Amino acid sequence: QVLLVESGGRSVQAGGFLRLSCAVYGDTYSSYCMAWFRQAPGKEREGVAAIDSNGVMVIADSVKGRFTISQDNAKNTVYLQMGSLKPEDTGMYYCAADFRTLEGRVWIDPSDFGYWGQGTQVTVSS
Repeated sequence: QVLLVESGGRSVQAGGFLRLSCAVYGDTYSSYCMAWFRQAPGKEREGVAAIDSNGVMVIADSVKGRFTISQDNAKNTVYLQMGSLKPEDTGMYYCAADFRTLEGRVWIDPSDFGYWGQGTQVTVSS
């Protein structure tokens, strides 16, 4: 079992920066593939970024060049660094984990992940 706890979400102006954190509680953290998803009101949950245990990353086209994903294995924490924020980045951001590889993948789907955090709200105002 694994517990995921997100933090860092808040209201910010367009063009601003945020760093979201996801603390992972449970064993074998380094074996997990970690991901960030987001969901805006009335929309489906969409993949934002993911990183697997080999360091392979997937970044959604909508955030490529603005967002980066990283992890600190010593702290059992995965981060989502968000820059040049836009109003369309507004939503609930969720951390997710599972045992999988991202090799050959160009996108991620919520069905790929079995463990989820409660989410942290990001609101970008124009």
